[in-house]
Amino acid sequence: MLQDITLGQFFPGTSFLHRMDPRVKIGMLFLLIVLIFLCNTAAAYGLLGAFTLFLMLSSHVPMRMMLKSLRPLVWIILFTFLIHLFSHPGELVSKLGPFEVTEEGLQQGIFISLRLVFLILLSSLLTFTTSPLKLTDAMERILSPGKKLGLPAHELAMMMTIALRFVPTLIEETDKIMKAQAARGSDFTSGNILQRVKGFVPVLVPLFLSAFRRADELAMAMEARCYHGGEGRTQMKSLRAGKLDYIACSCMAVLSGILLYLGWQ
Repeated sequence: MLQDITLGQFFPGTSFLHRMDPRVKIGMLFLLIVLIFLCNTAAAYGLLGAFTLFLMLSSHVPMRMMLKSLRPLVWIILFTFLIHLFSHPGELVSKLGPFEVTEEGLQQGIFISLRLVFLILLSSLLTFTTSPLKLTDAMERILSPGKKLGLPAHELAMMMTIALRFVPTLIEETDKIMKAQAARGSDFTSGNILQRVKGFVPVLVPLFLSAFRRADELAMAMEARCYHGGEGRTQMKSLRAGKLDYIACSCMAVLSGILLYLGWQ
């Protein structure tokens, strides 16, 4: 299960998604998130699904890696679907014991589940096609207007990117510790919930120690390279929107208009 968590992973490539300005990609992601919650018709969700599939295929990221991002949240998606299926009032379709399945509940359950799927896949596409360094630069530029109000834009962007970057590292470390503890006789799968929680104590202690050690090593490495925050720092490659980004924004504007039209029908 731990190997299925793909948050923070970067897959190098040369697709148009890899070559786009990261600021544009972040802006498009937030716009898509808003559109996902505004859509409430089958036609709109069909168009969103086709667009998401197009982005997944165009990114050249293996489909297996993309779908792995869904596996850790399959139970949450299924639970969300069942909650809406059995609790939404409407025209009765069938009855399963004390639970009633309605046509409106089935439709709402499918729509809400698709929203979660689209959110996960599109967010994963951003990290798969954008390096941590570019994410840091993009976040800093987006937050830069807040500098006039005393907002430490560079430091905030650096913290968010480091946290995102270390997710795969900590997952790999957790997996190694669990395998080592299992080889010593620890059991993480049997017993009640309380026993399973107690079984994870031998994993959490070395995991926290490893995380603190990595944080200390990172701090020492940054100090050795004379890092003192964002004051006076320059960039070797400044972010500049190109022709590809303007084309993507134009296509996104057309898609937004179509989705809003289909969502209001």
